[in-house]
Amino acid sequence: QALSPRPAVAVRCQEGQLAVTVSRDLFGTGRPVRAAELSLGTASCPPLSPNPAQAFVTFVAALHECGSTLQVTPDSLIYRTTLFYKPTRSGNPLIVRATPAEVPIECHYPRRSNVSSGAVHPTWAPFRSTVAAEERLRFSLRLMDDEWSKERLSNGFQLGDSLRFQADVTSEGHVPLRLFVDQCVATATPDRSSSPRYAFIDRGGCLVDSRAEDTASSFVSPRPRPESLRFLVDAFKFAGDVGNLLYISCHLRVSPAAEAPNPWNKACSFSKASGLWAPLEGTAAICSCCDTGSCPSPR
Repeated sequence: QALSPRPAVAVRCQEGQLAVTVSRDLFGTGRPVRAAELSLGTASCPPLSPNPAQAFVTFVAALHECGSTLQVTPDSLIYRTTLFYKPTRSGNPLIVRATPAEVPIECHYPRRSNVSSGAVHPTWAPFRSTVAAEERLRFSLRLMDDEWSKERLSNGFQLGDSLRFQADVTSEGHVPLRLFVDQCVATATPDRSSSPRYAFIDRGGCLVDSRAEDTASSFVSPRPRPESLRFLVDAFKFAGDVGNLLYISCHLRVSPAAEAPNPWNKACSFSKASGLWAPLEGTAAICSCCDTGSCPSPR
């Protein structure tokens, strides 16, 4: 009986990393691709030092490396990346002998059982050892007192006051996470799509209210911990609205704590002293889209 052919791209999802094995005869044409033409993820991670005599090229990367993204579902943690094939140009710039290719790669990890029966990576707690209440990520958004020590008992404010928000996520039993606030919207009714509507955090983590004149709105540095985020917003009301209620809803999201902040994962405030947008973490470049409105959609 003939053996099944080995796949051109094979993926092994391990506790803390993934391994990708790529056949040099990637397209089954008998013409091998060069190792230098292959890369992993948006960070263009190179393969392990290749042996020209081998028929395969291997990549090994931690789950959060090489620009991978994390999606959290009720049942799984899904890490996604892409294998890129970018052929070098031939000697004649007028002709093309190969076309680029992209191979999507996913690793799914159940949130209610161990990744495997083998050894568990030290940063990954065995899920069966956690209590049921910790098997799901729990997000919260609270109004805090002036010292940030406890939740504020009253939700009444006067114009001129500062609203102190603290967003948190409980992440026990998971890889370490960092919390971000993509958007916060204020409305005069419980319907977040109703009008009037004011998005005071928008564009995937830009605190646009800090750009307004005579406000002290900002993200608070440093974070208490990676899975917590604090921000100040000056009290406001809608012009012409005779009501005294504001309804605020926010979209919270997490990324691996080991992943550096980037244009998709950011917390940016406008500094009136410098006249520039400043990130809570990372380089100023990740906030450059806050004024232009060209920020990429959260992944």
